[in-house]
Amino acid sequence: MEMEIPGGANESARMSRTLYEFNGGVHPDEHKQVSTSRAIGIAPLPKQIIVPLSQHIGQAAKPLVGVGDQVLKGQRIGQAEGYVSVSVHAPTSGTVTAIAEHTVAHPSGLSDLCVHIAPDGADQWITHAALDYRNMAPSHLRNLLRDMGIAGLGGAVFPSFIKLNPGAAQKVPTLILNGGECEPWISCDDMLMRERAGEILQGAAIMRFMLNSDEVLVGVEDNKPEAIAALRAAAGDCGFPVEIVAVPTIYPGGGAKQLIKVLTDKEVPSGGRSTDIGVATFNVGTAYALHRAVHHGEPLISRIVTVTGNVHRPQNFEVLIGTPVAELVRLAGAVKDDTSGYLMGGPMMGITLASTDVPVVKATNCILAQSPALFPPTPPAMPCIRCTRCAQACPADLQPQELFWFARAKNFGKTQEYKLFDCIECGCCSYVCPSHIPLVQYYRYAKSEIWAREKDKKAADHARDRHEFRQQRIEREKQERAEKLAQRVSTKPATVDSDSPEDAAATAKKAAIQAAIERAKAKKDSVTPKNITDLPPEKLQEIAEIEARRAKIREIAQQPVDE
Repeated sequence: MEMEIPGGANESARMSRTLYEFNGGVHPDEHKQVSTSRAIGIAPLPKQIIVPLSQHIGQAAKPLVGVGDQVLKGQRIGQAEGYVSVSVHAPTSGTVTAIAEHTVAHPSGLSDLCVHIAPDGADQWITHAALDYRNMAPSHLRNLLRDMGIAGLGGAVFPSFIKLNPGAAQKVPTLILNGGECEPWISCDDMLMRERAGEILQGAAIMRFMLNSDEVLVGVEDNKPEAIAALRAAAGDCGFPVEIVAVPTIYPGGGAKQLIKVLTDKEVPSGGRSTDIGVATFNVGTAYALHRAVHHGEPLISRIVTVTGNVHRPQNFEVLIGTPVAELVRLAGAVKDDTSGYLMGGPMMGITLASTDVPVVKATNCILAQSPALFPPTPPAMPCIRCTRCAQACPADLQPQELFWFARAKNFGKTQEYKLFDCIECGCCSYVCPSHIPLVQYYRYAKSEIWAREKDKKAADHARDRHEFRQQRIEREKQERAEKLAQRVSTKPATVDSDSPEDAAATAKKAAIQAAIERAKAKKDSVTPKNITDLPPEKLQEIAEIEARRAKIREIAQQPVDE
């Protein structure tokens, strides 16, 4: 279905932009206004900073510092390891007190390797300056962004330097900035667009340059009029054509695939990427971080975080990466009496925190304090009644009820046939399910099992390949030794009539021994005794006795042995 909604930087663009619809979606209560009444605050320097070395998709960074080292703000403390990885940095100056495991924001509640820093209060920066990106080789610029820790801030935390590579075509025609922010309670992107619209578009200009894009679109849900107005005002001075497009408010309209569909009517192929259809999408927070990196030389060490829910002063704060969540909860004034727990993220896709000691990471967009009044307990799950409401709500056009049955039966092959990995885990199916079945949990379980089995299969295949290679090497070496031995034997006179390599080896060994004996005998015969002239009579008598004994021994040795 098509619809025309105003959304450009000028009147002609507004009237010409045709929007489209994606399948499904839901309209949960927003609860965003509670955290947008105050301007973005600056969170104070915490007493301790804990920086996980894994804050992004891909391989964890490798620590570059040791316990007791003094670090400066912005100093690289973890180096990108492998291709899909980015570096991590010290959010402030201080002393490294430990490089140890610490609980991190993960559904499992497990720990991960972190760099612990005790701030010194000076907040002293490293030497840093703007990058002359227009006069740099593209690959060099991307490597610098990798070293500066720039990753997607929309949730996936995918290394940005990879997405900013236009590939062999040297061009991605359409660049989309995602300002949808569709999940309830979260308002960090909304406040960022309201207060720092110009800086966001400066980051978009860098992206446009690196991707050689023809058009730049900024999609913002129409429930954010202040953000739309701020971006349109900034678009007039940004120096390049850009359309600020108001899109319908529906969850999960802020998903990358869904926003691409709404703005361009293009669909990302199953298992593919948006660049396959000539589109690159970035979160507005990522664009702002890119602006700070390129125009100010600042690595990614802070971000905007919404602190809301069961707190006295809901607000958005600019927070240093590594700040314990407990510090933010105190800052917003937690209601301790009836707070039942905390989510990192929103109620649809967020994860439950095992403890408020976990640190803020690059993916942290919201800390949501829960209470029984705001989040009543979910009723017990009941049997599926095949109502198909989940299929009607699914924005990825899947069959959630079939995925549920196959996941529960551990028929993981069938889940893959039904495109399990196209599921974005948005929670729409669970939201509309009248039986209160936690459908997304089943899908996550199935995905984890498939990943684990694939990992085990790769390990087994690798072990088998190593074993087969070893066997081939042993056989090859054995054959080479046999060929060398046969070649040596063929160069000497044959003493036996045998075609066996073993007989040839035995013959060669005997010939070599006999030749050594002959050489020793010849050497002995050629030796002339010394100091045998003018000997005294007693020495002559001693020699005569020795020779007599030798003669007697030879005589005895030659006699036949009695049977």
